[in-house]
Amino acid sequence: MQIITLNPVDFEAFARNHEYKSYYQTVSYGNVMKAMGFNVHYIGIKDNDELIGASLIVYKEIYMGKKIAYAPRGILFDYTDKEKTIELGRKIKRLFKRQGFMIFRMDPFIPATIRDKNGKTIDINKDINNIMINIKSAGFIFEKKRLYFEKEHPRFEAIKVIDKDTGTIFRKLDKNIKHKLRRASGCGITVVVDSNKNVNELYEFVKDKGIYSKKYLEEIVKNFNNSKLYYALLNTDSFVIEAKKRFEREEEINNNYAKRIQSMKLGKDSTKKTKILNKKMDSDRLLDVYKADLVLATDLLRDHPKGLLIAGCLTVEYEGTSYMIADGYNKNLGHLDANYLIKWFIIDDLQNRGIKYFNMNAISGNFTKKNPYKHLNEAKLGFNVVPREYIGEFNLILDRFHYALYKTFDKDKNYQVKNDLKKETEGKNGKRK
Repeated sequence: MQIITLNPVDFEAFARNHEYKSYYQTVSYGNVMKAMGFNVHYIGIKDNDELIGASLIVYKEIYMGKKIAYAPRGILFDYTDKEKTIELGRKIKRLFKRQGFMIFRMDPFIPATIRDKNGKTIDINKDINNIMINIKSAGFIFEKKRLYFEKEHPRFEAIKVIDKDTGTIFRKLDKNIKHKLRRASGCGITVVVDSNKNVNELYEFVKDKGIYSKKYLEEIVKNFNNSKLYYALLNTDSFVIEAKKRFEREEEINNNYAKRIQSMKLGKDSTKKTKILNKKMDSDRLLDVYKADLVLATDLLRDHPKGLLIAGCLTVEYEGTSYMIADGYNKNLGHLDANYLIKWFIIDDLQNRGIKYFNMNAISGNFTKKNPYKHLNEAKLGFNVVPREYIGEFNLILDRFHYALYKTFDKDKNYQVKNDLKKETEGKNGKRK
């Protein structure tokens, strides 16, 4: 076995046809990372003159001339072959140690399990245990089964399979999601595709998360020709009309409850009166909400008579899958649920164009009610997605002395490449979705 340098064309040809392909293992993504200040290299693994593996490698010099290498969602390789996997580990260790690397990290795009919305395993990769054993036998250290978002890429993602007509898909959405979609649409929100791919507004929606830079978003749209930028546009005139209708409708209901209460005689129909009083109190609360909405809508119409962008989403399409890179919304208008409408628009758009999979990005692996990211999960699971678990991350320590020394002097940062990648690459913090 031999590790060689691949030119971008040969790498792309191999990666595009591999079982574990993803947009992370592309020349386009390599160009993004290069623009973000990382060194980029494409390696190939040859056996008897046959190319049997490849990977994009990104790296930085971080400490006393020492470097950390990372294969994002790589290496693309058949890990079911134990002998070749062990040999690959030896070759990587020998080559990268000689070149001044302290550690080599990878998180292959290998599915481990498929879950239902409650987290119950409904399918398992029959080879996953052998693959895990083989990678460990090659000297890699497994970075635990993380439930949350501790690493660059999540172990759990929400995959929407688009294999039915949109009418059927809509009927299978959770009741809460349907309500949000109807509400957003009723408020006068429409979704548009920005053909100019201007990320300025999207960045405003996501910058508080601290995991996206504007430059990174710009580099994604620059280097991926098949990237798409969706925005939710609030028609402020329609919002005022709808808010006024809701307020007046609830005001009429509220007045009717008040009249019924006044007409009831003291000491009689106490149970019935209590029920009406409770309904009146619920109506009072709704009336306050709708009044606030009407005031808000009136102010927005005054300040933005031509409408207002209130949410956005950036995707990349690669080999039959649309990947959600970043999404966010105006926090002051989050209750209008524009971000849900964007996701539904994307699903409808993909269905019309024959794209079968929508990767809605990270969810937590904790499916219990105590999950601190419970709302993030519900926002995606409600779209009747398939939760998919990946194998996880592995480290191959190449220079134990310098790596231990580096951690001693840099305990808080752990390894800087990890933090840089967390900020510049795909967002994964639960607060963002």
